Amino acid sequence: MSYIQSLKNNVINGYRITKVEALLLYDWPLDELLVLANEIRQVLSKNSFDICTIINGKSGNCSEDCKYCAQSVNYKACVEDYSLLCEEEILKCALSNYQKGVLRFSVVTSGRSLNNHELLDICSTYKSIKEKCNLSLCASHGLLTYEQFKLLKKAGVTRYHCNLETSRRFFPNICTTHTYDDKITAIKNAQQVGFEICSGGIMGLGEEFEDRVDMVMDLRALGVRSIPVNILNPIKGTPLEHNPMLSDEEVLRTIAVFRFIIPDGAIRLAGGRGLLADKGKRAFLSGANAAITGDMLTTSGISIKEDIEIISDCGYKVQML
Repeated sequence: MSYIQSLKNNVINGYRITKVEALLLYDWPLDELLVLANEIRQVLSKNSFDICTIINGKSGNCSEDCKYCAQSVNYKACVEDYSLLCEEEILKCALSNYQKGVLRFSVVTSGRSLNNHELLDICSTYKSIKEKCNLSLCASHGLLTYEQFKLLKKAGVTRYHCNLETSRRFFPNICTTHTYDDKITAIKNAQQVGFEICSGGIMGLGEEFEDRVDMVMDLRALGVRSIPVNILNPIKGTPLEHNPMLSDEEVLRTIAVFRFIIPDGAIRLAGGRGLLADKGKRAFLSGANAAITGDMLTTSGISIKEDIEIISDCGYKVQML
């Protein structure tokens, strides 16, 4: 039995791999790495596949300086600016997605956080969605306070999204208007209120593979089990517009190692998935078992219908994780 096969068996039986072991995995022959990552997924998550959709509920004019983001007021990317969408428009989108087979829906808003007036408005919208259908609700509204999280929970939201984006070491290269610890504080406050957490990052920011491992190790320590994996789609007008595109192989290797680190989680392909030659199908057979479907925030995505066909072809059943 090879080293990696033994490690896979240990992981299935509850072993938590170390950072050193994760870094060693990255250089393993690709085919074996992907097969064994998928075996971990098959044993611990079966054939369940979690899909969710998002709506860009408030766009642009963001005070933060995240260097990948077209919505920052600090850059000159071409993105539509608008204030918080009305309840009717968000409800219409949520119901349409639900009728197409989506089980989880999230409103994502630009800015460091929502003010109290905006929060009350969006809470009213979440309550209306829950009254009309059985969608599970996720929210992504920045660095909210403990008291604001309580209002969201009361409105029917069960999961909160707050990406770490990258490692603690690399984070200051990406954002200077808030800190890695600001992110951690928001996540812990949301957990204290009772939210599940969805948190991951972006690959291709200029980070090392070690930064990706450090980020996921921190997520594991926080008990996060839904990990969105974004692939940078360099946007003209942002500081990262000239970053090189990642190869499909590098994306696959990263996802497989993430499966070894968080073996029972939902490794969720998110923004940039359309950059992959097969739209993520091989990744779904290499450790990933969740995806954001439909359009992203400022870029187009893959249709719900097409994604459900891909998921079915891979032998999955759409279920919440």
